[in-house]
Amino acid sequence: MADCFAYGNKEIEYLKSRDTRLAECIEKIGHIERETDPDLFSSVVHHIIGQQISTKAQATIWQRMKTAFGTVDAYSIANASIEHLQSFGMTFKKAEYIQDFARKVESGEFDLAAVEKMSDEQAIKELAALKGIGVWTAEMILLFCLQRPDIFSYGDLAILRGLRMVYHHRKIDRKLFEKYRRKFSPYCSVASLYLWAVAGGAIPELKDCAPKNKGVRYDRKRKDKRNYNS
Repeated sequence: MADCFAYGNKEIEYLKSRDTRLAECIEKIGHIERETDPDLFSSVVHHIIGQQISTKAQATIWQRMKTAFGTVDAYSIANASIEHLQSFGMTFKKAEYIQDFARKVESGEFDLAAVEKMSDEQAIKELAALKGIGVWTAEMILLFCLQRPDIFSYGDLAILRGLRMVYHHRKIDRKLFEKYRRKFSPYCSVASLYLWAVAGGAIPELKDCAPKNKGVRYDRKRKDKRNYNS
């Protein structure tokens, strides 16, 4: 059975006590099971591969790598050619990024164990310094790999959508976002799970109050937004 983000009554009761609207959403949605990847190396590679492609395509590439390497680790990726990595279905840039990461792990330049012990702020800074990893991706790694309890990403469009839907805002600026962060802390990660669920349509009567933008479509399966020109 896959590992899921761990939370329970303590986190739920705290969030419900802090906000009645979120409490109603929690009651309607129930317990959420979101899979996690406890291996930091694997998680970073997964996130780089998965950028701008579907979850299914990401899984296909990962399975091809496992078939080829047996164990997908820093040594196997660091010593593979870029062409070999591309042959699994990823772009040249992604192949470069994961090889650069693997070589830094192999050389000791990037210390996985040290990152796991860092504060949220330090770990995000360290991860975001890697090629192909930005702040949002680093935050998702902290949540879905390291299972940090207080992650709330202003860069996550689905969380912003969820906030608009639950609280009937037309726009979430940084000041308003920080107000909700303070309200949900120290269990922002659990609040994020419920806001993602709301953004994905878990409560049909809740609608997004943002002005319509025909160039944006919400992808429920991936829990994020992407721009589409067609």
